[in-house]
Amino acid sequence: MDDLARLEELLLQKQGLVVINTHEEQRILSLLERFALLNSRYVTTWSVTSGLREGSARKPVYNTDEIPDALRHILKSPENSIYVFFDAHHFLGDPIVIRLLKDLQTTDSGRMLVMIAPEFELPIDLRKIAILLEPSLPGKERIFQILKEEAAKWADHSGQKVSASRESISLLIQHLSGLTESDVRKLCRISIHDDGAVTAGDINSVLRHKHQMMESAELLTLETDVPELEEIGGLNRLKQWLRIRREVFIDPKNSPGLPPPKGVLLLGVQGAGKSLAAKCVAGSWRLPLFRLDFGQLYGKFHGESEANLRNALNIARTIAPCVLWMDEIEKGLATDSGDGDGGVSRRMLATLLTWMNEREEPVFIVATANDIASLPPELLRKGRFDEIFFVDLPDDAARRQIFSIHLGKRELEPGLFDLGRLAELASDYSGAEIEQAIVAAGYAAHADRRPLTQPDVENAITSTQPLSVVMAEQIAALRAWASSRTVPAN
Repeated sequence: MDDLARLEELLLQKQGLVVINTHEEQRILSLLERFALLNSRYVTTWSVTSGLREGSARKPVYNTDEIPDALRHILKSPENSIYVFFDAHHFLGDPIVIRLLKDLQTTDSGRMLVMIAPEFELPIDLRKIAILLEPSLPGKERIFQILKEEAAKWADHSGQKVSASRESISLLIQHLSGLTESDVRKLCRISIHDDGAVTAGDINSVLRHKHQMMESAELLTLETDVPELEEIGGLNRLKQWLRIRREVFIDPKNSPGLPPPKGVLLLGVQGAGKSLAAKCVAGSWRLPLFRLDFGQLYGKFHGESEANLRNALNIARTIAPCVLWMDEIEKGLATDSGDGDGGVSRRMLATLLTWMNEREEPVFIVATANDIASLPPELLRKGRFDEIFFVDLPDDAARRQIFSIHLGKRELEPGLFDLGRLAELASDYSGAEIEQAIVAAGYAAHADRRPLTQPDVENAITSTQPLSVVMAEQIAALRAWASSRTVPAN
C-alpha cells in the first residue's frame, strides 16, 4: 500500500491526528496537497515563523503565530481541511497544547491534523489518539527514475551524456536503497556531477555518505580498506565457496529454489587471517563491509547494551545489501561465566538470535572467533550459519603467495627472492607473522642504508618464535576440535 492509499484509509477511519517522522517536509507537503485534491479537502499549514496559512496561496490567518491560538482557530474552522504542522513537536510539553489537541479529537469531524518532524516521542496523553505514519522509501524503480532525472539535468547543463556501465548503475541503485527520496537525489547528483560518469569510485563515495546519513558511525564501522581476492594468499576453499554463492545472494530472484546464504563463522589460529578472510567476503561480492564491535555496545544502564545491539542490527538492515563482520564474537556473547555480568551476555545472545531468525534483508554475517569453547551452543547449531570454516596456518603454496604479496606492497620485486626457501623457513608462521618478518627485515636494511635482501628476511624469520610454537598445546587442541567439525578455509 502506497502513502496516498494509507492516508485515504486514515481519512475514512476519521483518524484526526497523524504524526509523520521525516526530514522531507516539502516532499510530504506535496504528497498531502495531492491527497487533499483527490479527496476534496483544503491544506492549511502552520509553522513557528508563519503561523497558519490557508490554501494554495498560503493566505495568512491572523493571530495564529502561537500554537494554542492556531489550535483554537482550528476548533472553530470548517471540518474539511487538512492541517499540516511543521514545528508542533517543540511545544508538546505544554499541557494547554495537549489539551487542545485532545479536544480536537473529541469531535466526529473530517479534520486531519498532520505533524511533520524528525523522529520524536509523543507524550503519553497523545499516544492513544495519534497514528504514526512512516513514509515509504523509494524502491529500485523509483531510484532508477531519480538517477535518470539527475542525469538528464547534468546533460542539459553540460551538453554531454552521462556515461555509466550497467553494472555500476545496478550497484549504485542497490546501495541507494534504504534512503529517503531527497537523500537518493542528493547522492545521485554527487555521483554524476564530479565527472559526468557513474564509476566504482562513486559507489565508494555513496557508501561513505550513506553511512554518515544513517548515523551509524558510533555503532557500526565502515571498513574502507577491503582487498580484492588476488591480494589475499590462500583461503582457496573459502574463496570458491563465496564464488558459487555470490549470484544467489546478490540477485535471489534469478535463483528460484535456492535460499540466499546467511553467513559464515570463521574459527582459527590467532593471526592466521580471520579478519582478512572477513574482508575477503566483501571483496569477493563487491559489497560494503561494516564491523560490529561488541565492546562498543556495552552500556552501564540496564537494557542499554541490548538496545545498542538492536539499533546496530537494524541499521545493518537499512544499509543492506552489505556484509556485517562480528569480530571476536565470543567476547560479546560468551556464556561460560554464568550470570557474572548480570545476564547481559545472555540477553545480547537472545537479541542476536531473534534478529538472525527474523531478518529478510540481504545482510551476510561473517563472525570471527578465537575460542570456540566460549561460544554458546545455540549460536553454533545448524541453520544459524551456512558454514563454519577453520582458518589454519597457511600451507606452503599460500606462504609463497603471502610473501609475494607483501614484498610487492613494499615495491620489491618478488622474483628477486627465493620464495620457496622463505616459505620453508616460515613453515609454522601465520600470515600476520610473515608480514611482520618482512617489516622487521625492512628496519634492519634501512638501518644499514641498503636495500632489503633475502638474508634480511631469513634472519627475521629465524630470530623469533611464531605463536604456533609458543602456544603449541592450545593450537593443537583447537586443530583437533576443528578437524571433524569445520571446513578448512585453506
